[in-house]
Amino acid sequence: MNRDANMKMTGEYNLPTDRKTVWNALNHPDVLKEAIPGCTELEESNKNEFKAIVALKIGPVSAKFNGEVKLSDIDVYKSYRISGEGKGGAVGFAKGGANVFLEDNGSGTLLKYELDAQLGGKLIQLGSRLIDSTFKSLAGKFFENFVRIVGENKKM
Repeated sequence: MNRDANMKMTGEYNLPTDRKTVWNALNHPDVLKEAIPGCTELEESNKNEFKAIVALKIGPVSAKFNGEVKLSDIDVYKSYRISGEGKGGAVGFAKGGANVFLEDNGSGTLLKYELDAQLGGKLIQLGSRLIDSTFKSLAGKFFENFVRIVGENKKM
């Protein structure tokens, strides 16, 4: 019998960009698509809702997840929750999200996040250490990609 794996992680980044620009990037489908590791498709389906396709390799397992991404708990220019759920067929499922908070920090913006994720299905058989390290790596890549994108596109 498979069990689910639950993971949590927090972090923060300083961006040398004003809060409005960072906020606009956090809400821009093209920026999100480029920042999400393995994302091959992200299309807005409704206001603050997107359909997504993400291809990931977790250890020896490659999977394509079809899912949805939703923005909620929106406090403009301050915070929101970005959550997603994807089904990878026989491999299993992944769902989770991040509470994202923005604060002024001198001439830039401090971005703080609290991530949570849950995996189920055959993915669990890979072992908690591999899943945990992959989760941390993917989360780190998302925010590293996001910081790079925002730095390259100063005005959004």
